Amino acid sequence: MYIGKAAQLSGTTVKAIRHYEAIGLLAPPRREGRYRIYSQQSVELLTFIKCAQQLGFKLKEMQLILKDHQGEALPWDSVHKAITDKKRELMTQILGLQKVHAALEAFEGTLNVAKVQCQQTRQDAKYRLA
Repeated sequence: MYIGKAAQLSGTTVKAIRHYEAIGLLAPPRREGRYRIYSQQSVELLTFIKCAQQLGFKLKEMQLILKDHQGEALPWDSVHKAITDKKRELMTQILGLQKVHAALEAFEGTLNVAKVQCQQTRQDAKYRLA
């Protein structure tokens, strides 16, 4: 199939497919004249890449996962390890964000206390001046 059909079936774009080829994520397809001809296996790989990107994998990470991929089955062991690493990374980020959130909650609480104290001080000053 031609590049447009491969893009359509994989949910990606022609430009993205060319980019993936340029950076080595996708092996150069066979050609008929000046047309690129893609296999169903190429479409499956493109779909995999698109899905992985949507789940937060960067192209550099995908290059490491697929570095030895030569058109055969995907390197599932590498994929599983990358998913495990990504989940660990996300949990670390989540814990960090939860700490920031708790600190913001505490800071907001101190601001509310300070606001009440400030308003009380102003009212007390008004009464003393009156």
